[in-house]
Amino acid sequence: MRIFDPHSHMISRITDDYERMALCGIVALTEPSFWLGEPRKHAGTFYDYFDHITNFEVERAAQYGIRHFCTIGVNPREANDTVLAHEVLGRMAEWFDRPTVVAVGELGFDLITDAEEEILRKQLEMAFEADLPVMIHTPHRDKLEGTLRTIRVIEDMKLDVSRILMDHNTEETIEASRDGGFWCGHTVYPVTKLSPERATAIMEKYGVERMMVNSSCDWGPSDPLSVPRTIWAMRRSGFPEETIEHLVWRNPLDFYSLSGRVDLE
Repeated sequence: MRIFDPHSHMISRITDDYERMALCGIVALTEPSFWLGEPRKHAGTFYDYFDHITNFEVERAAQYGIRHFCTIGVNPREANDTVLAHEVLGRMAEWFDRPTVVAVGELGFDLITDAEEEILRKQLEMAFEADLPVMIHTPHRDKLEGTLRTIRVIEDMKLDVSRILMDHNTEETIEASRDGGFWCGHTVYPVTKLSPERATAIMEKYGVERMMVNSSCDWGPSDPLSVPRTIWAMRRSGFPEETIEHLVWRNPLDFYSLSGRVDLE
């Protein structure tokens, strides 16, 4: 079975992880722009990062037969420095035309501030002007509050929700995201997000239409094999193979193909 991990931060992973992912059937992944752990202090450090995930990581992944795509954006954890964020946004569209850029993201809330909303709205405008889909980061704290506020912003802007992925859903937020008509991502990540069993239970309850699972593997205690482990859990729960394939291959392929830049057939 081919696997597409729709959210993994490979800049923070060692080369052995690419090999292990390939051995488990992962043939494509998307690397969203994210917070690197230490807040960036200069616009140029964002630009260098955008170059890294559109150039070097593509080459690293290709050595293991993995197609590497990415999203470009100012993560909500760095949106409260609005002066710096606006400086970055002033040039960010230069990366939108690169062939492996398949969405704008991760966007959203962290501390759920007005400054974060200001930067969220600007990036949503930029994404739709560029005809790129959007990846939304639902916050780690006050998750439901942040998710609902994000939905209100999108409704206020009258945006097409079929081009928006609401990511990092848990049992707390999935109904709001699904009722809103969004694509829904679920992160299988030790301690802070879902286990393979919890993700499987969500799929049992809500089905797999417009649903995705991802590893979001980064510099924290995370696992680049979270999606294969979820497949294993779903098999143990009796899911048909075609349903699993729909979740881990067809859905991420369909969503990121909205960019017009994904051809994996």
